[in-house]
Amino acid sequence: MSHLPNRSRLGGPSLSRRLLAGAALSLGLASLAPVAAQASAAHPKIGFSIDDLRLERWAHDRDYFVAAAKKLGATVNVQSADASESRQNAQIENLISRGMDVIVIVPFNGKVLGNVINEAKQAGIKVISYDRLILDAPIDAYISFDNERVGEMQAQGVVNAAPTGNYYLLGGAPTDNNAKLLRDGQMKILQPQVDAKKIKIVGSQWVDEWSPTKALSITENALTANQNNIQGIVASNDALAGGAIQALAAQGLAGKTAVSGQDADLAAAQRIEAGTQTMTVYKPLKLIASTAAQMAVDLAKGTTPAYTSKMNNGSKDVDTILLTPIALTKANVDRLVTDGYFTKAQIDGK
Repeated sequence: MSHLPNRSRLGGPSLSRRLLAGAALSLGLASLAPVAAQASAAHPKIGFSIDDLRLERWAHDRDYFVAAAKKLGATVNVQSADASESRQNAQIENLISRGMDVIVIVPFNGKVLGNVINEAKQAGIKVISYDRLILDAPIDAYISFDNERVGEMQAQGVVNAAPTGNYYLLGGAPTDNNAKLLRDGQMKILQPQVDAKKIKIVGSQWVDEWSPTKALSITENALTANQNNIQGIVASNDALAGGAIQALAAQGLAGKTAVSGQDADLAAAQRIEAGTQTMTVYKPLKLIASTAAQMAVDLAKGTTPAYTSKMNNGSKDVDTILLTPIALTKANVDRLVTDGYFTKAQIDGK
């Protein structure tokens, strides 16, 4: 206060002033502590921190999650980190300051969120790791598809189309734990083929940020190094597949070299229909998003979600729900139409 305080006859602050000052000091100290989340049984507040909404896949997750949460009476605050570690940390801190009951995170880098998640826990906020496992942090729950199984499906799809020859492996971002799980699954299928000398892996590369542009450049270099003699490319998602197929097309190899994918992006579905991409792995996003929304609301209300397993993230055995993926080829790509994910006209490019 700018004016001098009133003084009693004894020259000290009046009793009322001392009480007010003490209360103000208490409030000031309290403001430095984490804000404890106050779950509303009727209207939980959920934060959704997403790696990068510029990618088609995550926009679908957002829309399905928000719709499902709304039906359950929750409100959702969505943030996109645009593939930035520092931005995601800052956005999660912002969600903590806004008093979310639960924060759901699609991590850009699952290895760097320990401090901010500790802040959330101190504030009494539940934390769910969505699709990608956050490592070395005290998260409450994890939901994803069985990513090793996804990798198995990818490799098997390429082996079915190209049972012999040279293979190149396009892995996902090295910051994404899922990329490692996918590779583990892929090698369960590929290693026996290598041992039997049916296929030869002529190279592999992790692709930063799952970038299709980088996948294009890597595939161009791989084709040059191998005189275009590559029969299979195990690409860990559809963005990487798109970059690889662009490089193959420039050499007249699109549709001749088998290429896998994941996420059932529209462009991938169109490529499968056209015959330039061999397969993709469909992870029904409405299923994971709606299940995650129910998980978040359950945690906000103190109810135990219907976990299916546990997964160790280096900090603890995390309560987990793993969902089942679906392999799609030209024979069953219309499943995306049946599920209302795309229209037949969209897949046909009309």
